[in-house]
Amino acid sequence: MHIGVIGATGTIGSRVVGEALGRGHRVTAFSRDVREIRDDRDNLTWAGLDVLDTASIAAALPGLDVLISGFQPGNAARDMADTLARSIADPTVYARAATALVTALAGHPRTRLIVIGGAGSLEVEPGLVLADSDELLHQALDQLGLPREYAAAVRGHRDALNVLRTSNRLWTYFSPAGDIAPGERTGRFRIGGDQPVVDADGRSRISAEDAAVALIDEAELPRFVQRRFTIGY
Repeated sequence: MHIGVIGATGTIGSRVVGEALGRGHRVTAFSRDVREIRDDRDNLTWAGLDVLDTASIAAALPGLDVLISGFQPGNAARDMADTLARSIADPTVYARAATALVTALAGHPRTRLIVIGGAGSLEVEPGLVLADSDELLHQALDQLGLPREYAAAVRGHRDALNVLRTSNRLWTYFSPAGDIAPGERTGRFRIGGDQPVVDADGRSRISAEDAAVALIDEAELPRFVQRRFTIGY
């Protein structure tokens, strides 16, 4: 399988690349600027791509079976503060990226799209989305040590999901657990739909490594086409 990964130098994207290569897939890794990247692993090609430019995405699609987008406005793996600031300054960027992706896919209807989004669009109780409640969203951001201003970006991710939901393309939206960070690859987690998966202590958490496992699992064996899924321990 030929898998494209947008945001391939990011926390999740880099692990998706490694997971895909480890399973024998061919990977094209996309980043804004690849001039200084030195990575010559077998079956890996690096290429530049602007996820807000429909033409740039369309030019990258031929030959891809699956395109996984881990787009962030900045690189949180290198500079989290910068990514937070950019996300807060322009929360519409997520929906604009989703629009560019599905528009580009119009000419490649067999290529599957998996978007790595946010946890804020999950339902905290039936019919209540976390992003729609200021009080609950602020509590969640406080627990994660994120500024409350980031609520705008959380809602931006929700808006991106809504863009996909109006599309007839072969999309899948992945909401990671609320607490996601580099850690251990266990390959053991639980899968959910529109509600967060929480552990015995009520925490929604997952490692970036296990998120990559779930994403490549979905790439190999589609279970959530035109649907959202989430995971957690």
